[in-house]
Amino acid sequence: MIHNFNPGPAALPPAVIARAQAELADYHGTGMSILEMSHRSKEYEAINATAEAHLKALLGLGDDYRVLFMQGGASMQFALIPLNLLPAGGVAEYIVTGSWGEKAYEEAQRLGNTRLLASTAADGYRSLPDAEALTPDPQAAYLHITTNETIQGVQWPAELPELGSAPLVADMSSDFLARPFPAERFALMYAGAQKNLGPAGVTVVVIRQDLIERGRKDLPVIMRYATFAKNNSLYNTPPVFAVYMVNLVLEWIKEQGGLVAMAERNARKAAMVYEAIDSSNGFYAGHAAPEARSLMNVTFRLPSAELEKRFLSEAQAAGMVGLAGHRSVGGIRASLYNAVSPESAATLASFMREFAQRYG
Repeated sequence: MIHNFNPGPAALPPAVIARAQAELADYHGTGMSILEMSHRSKEYEAINATAEAHLKALLGLGDDYRVLFMQGGASMQFALIPLNLLPAGGVAEYIVTGSWGEKAYEEAQRLGNTRLLASTAADGYRSLPDAEALTPDPQAAYLHITTNETIQGVQWPAELPELGSAPLVADMSSDFLARPFPAERFALMYAGAQKNLGPAGVTVVVIRQDLIERGRKDLPVIMRYATFAKNNSLYNTPPVFAVYMVNLVLEWIKEQGGLVAMAERNARKAAMVYEAIDSSNGFYAGHAAPEARSLMNVTFRLPSAELEKRFLSEAQAAGMVGLAGHRSVGGIRASLYNAVSPESAATLASFMREFAQRYG
């Protein structure tokens, strides 16, 4: 058995893969695979509409929000957000708690006036800023955060602190639908699908109608959120198979009990791995401060680079893949997205304890 801890593309629910396999050659009696079906067909339009409805239902959102299926990953959104939402003379504020927030801020700086409201770079992105010490501008075009940093393993709490009255925009690529959260507090949420939602190839954007309406009108048509909303994400050819898979994953989440069940499952997995770190007498050193620890990406170091290489080699031999830390920081990273089973987390925790006994 392979235990998949890859950070993205990541594990998918086995039931979803099995269903996709069963439907692959002949989708619902059409005689065609979903891979070769027109995005203008009634079958695909039904998938597209159902996926939007499923997602809004899971988030508890109504008709004042739209779900857009786009391409280009979160990295494309780093540019599209200021292009659409940051007017001339306006300012966008950013809170940076890791590498992806840093990239989003750097991209926005190229496109308009920005303000770094807070950054935890000084402590190596181990913590979250003190929200009470922040002075957000209520007139800002928007305030951007990254709810979970995959590289450093730092995550905002589901119940966010007060962050002012400017429209709140969030990169949720690595913890979207991993737990209940007050979705109505966000004006725009975006997520690359390849972690909790489906395969690589589609980016989900959940955006409030008023932001769509106020977006700039002088952009190329393909770069406007209004274009995707008006055309139900069908202005150009969408990533049909990826959206189909997202719809299956959304159905799976609903069948498991929704976001409450995902939160319980994810907390249980993370607790097993963090306990192996905390009980190791310092053999494993977690990167994130305990109060900022991610449920999705558990990051830690061993006493030496040599031991980290040995850990990765022995883990892979035992069927655990994808545990190497990001190339920019090294170390170990266990990604525990929704589809990763509690059994996989237990297997990793047991391996960590045994490895520490042998080499600690």
